[in-house]
Amino acid sequence: MLRRREPVPFAFLAEADRFRSDVAPPPRERASAGEIAGRWLLGLTIVAGLVGSLVLGMPALSQDQAPSQSQQSQASQGH
Repeated sequence: MLRRREPVPFAFLAEADRFRSDVAPPPRERASAGEIAGRWLLGLTIVAGLVGSLVLGMPALSQDQAPSQSQQSQASQGH
């Protein structure tokens, strides 16, 4: 195991924001009109699916309706 004989200076970590690189990253490519339309269509599809599942699922989740007497199974009708 190797040991350093001198302490490691950690002062550079505290002053790291002083040593910024002067190399700028390349600019982001702009999305084309087709990509933007595709993202909107995907978002609208997801939102419409969630709203549709709520609309179709709400009757099954409601508990305030008592089962009516006119709805009977075929087994209870005595065929």
